Amino acid sequence: MLFSSLLQGEELGQVSTKFRVVGPNDKIIIEAFDDPAVPGVTCYLSRAKTGGVGGAIGIAEDTSDASIACRQTGPVKLATDILNKSRDGEEVFKQRTSILFKTMQVVRFYDEKRNTLVYMTYSDKLVDGSPKNSITAVPLYRPAPLPAPGPDSQ
Repeated sequence: MLFSSLLQGEELGQVSTKFRVVGPNDKIIIEAFDDPAVPGVTCYLSRAKTGGVGGAIGIAEDTSDASIACRQTGPVKLATDILNKSRDGEEVFKQRTSILFKTMQVVRFYDEKRNTLVYMTYSDKLVDGSPKNSITAVPLYRPAPLPAPGPDSQ
């Protein structure tokens, strides 16, 4: 139960994309979520949400369209099992997008050579998933220390 609560996004806003006479409009929802295993990284996901009567009662199937952008929002310290890539492909976010068997997911990979976290969002379905996907990368730069003030600095 605790793990599933970590995978929920915080809705930041939405825009209407299609007017519906009955029920809510179709829209694009923007959500933010923090990577539960990497403090200091926040991801922003925009995804389609189907409206109408089916959307209002939770039986409409959302399309697989989504976009993701993740950013370093604080100090990052990676766990050993992320650094050694044993957690590559780990699910960091999941949202149901239909009443049965379809979900939107975000998974994480670590690119050791470039010291970068790569996040990918995609949709899957029990019978046929979608090849639609989006990726983003979070470079984990190690900033150079600031030079010590010298006698001439004011």
